[in-house]
Amino acid sequence: MTGTDTGAATVTAAALALGDDALILSHRLGEWAGHAPVLEEEVALANIALDLLGQARILLSMVGDEDELAFLREERSFRNLQLVEQPNGDFAHTIARQLYFSVHQHELYAELARGEGPFAPLAAKAVKETAYHRDHAEQWTLRLGDGTEESRARMQAALQALWKFTGELFQPVEGLGGVDWAALEERWLAALTDVVERAGLTLPEGPRTGAWAAGAGRQGLHTESFGRMLAEMQHLHRSHPGASW
Repeated sequence: MTGTDTGAATVTAAALALGDDALILSHRLGEWAGHAPVLEEEVALANIALDLLGQARILLSMVGDEDELAFLREERSFRNLQLVEQPNGDFAHTIARQLYFSVHQHELYAELARGEGPFAPLAAKAVKETAYHRDHAEQWTLRLGDGTEESRARMQAALQALWKFTGELFQPVEGLGGVDWAALEERWLAALTDVVERAGLTLPEGPRTGAWAAGAGRQGLHTESFGRMLAEMQHLHRSHPGASW
């Protein structure tokens, strides 16, 4: 394989990983349609889902046919983080997932936007979206943490439950060689510590990497709930192959 071929392959790998993150989290957020706690959140979560879907379409089109990649791949072919595939759970669980991921994605895309690589144009546009996603998650973390005893307990439990999936956020992604993952993790931790403490909550202390922690989505290993989600997401396309609308 030539150097050009190798470079193209690594860009494809990165586009697939980032595209799958956005696609899967978009679908999870879309599951809230008709179920959000207040009408305003119906709109907010739908808008975030649409932003992520737009990112996914651009990224997957860098790899191949976006529809085929979304609807015809098998479970082991997806390269998304295990964090984004976790079920919505209650509203606090969704917000904790959003907080962990949106802070990470915003910091990552800001770094990519400052570079000159193939992802810089997308990142420069998407960083404005991710700033909103991050602010939305942070504001809800503050509201739930500083709300009732019930909301505070649920938010703390959600932060704890999803913590083990966060180590994978900082595993280097092939094709994103210019990213300083250690510095990115430091900024992520600082931002999380700030908002969690302001919310009167505690950031979990358990390990996020190693044998105890989860996280092999980049290698195509996924959690049990992912297979069920994928079957639902792909059902219509697979039931009517070749159909046009």
